[in-house]
Amino acid sequence: MSPQPAQTEQSRKRSIMNWILTLLGAVAAALLIRALLFEPIRVDGRSMMNTLQDGDVVLVTKPAVLKGDLHRGDIVICRFPGRNTQHTLHLAGSLDISLTRHTLFVKRLIALPGDVLEIREGTVYINGEKTDESGIDMGSRSSASFGPLKLGKDQYFVMGDNRGSSNDSRSMGPIARDMITGRAERIILPLSRFLQKP
Repeated sequence: MSPQPAQTEQSRKRSIMNWILTLLGAVAAALLIRALLFEPIRVDGRSMMNTLQDGDVVLVTKPAVLKGDLHRGDIVICRFPGRNTQHTLHLAGSLDISLTRHTLFVKRLIALPGDVLEIREGTVYINGEKTDESGIDMGSRSSASFGPLKLGKDQYFVMGDNRGSSNDSRSMGPIARDMITGRAERIILPLSRFLQKP
């Protein structure tokens, strides 16, 4: 006995609905992983040379940042105020969805809330003590001075390792904790430096 047309149509609709729900579940899981666990980020620009090169891809983790476990010297992914674009999706009827796309920057976390930061002729001092920046290429340091500046309770100071060519907190000011989105843990591309710590 062949299936009735109504049963066939119902079965087809159920199959389509299952496929849609599976797809939505996969998208939701991917978004949760990206928001809460990790994501790959491509370095765009020369501000972190020679630690990171233009085009490097780093694995960025989220849990430590979500818990507020940040330390001086961490390489972080952050947003700066005014560096975003707005997009509006026009849906059926008068329903509009506004989306914000943030420009992300890779920088080194230099000073934490409550710290007093000063740069004297390119040398960074935190709370009056000279910082160890032996990993930063001396040739890329700017000889400029800055501060002293005492950071507020939700202020973080970030700079690029290529100090002479980095748009960072020296010009844009400190950033808030919620502008730090992740911490760069490992280089995953190019393969010649796979899993190296930046």
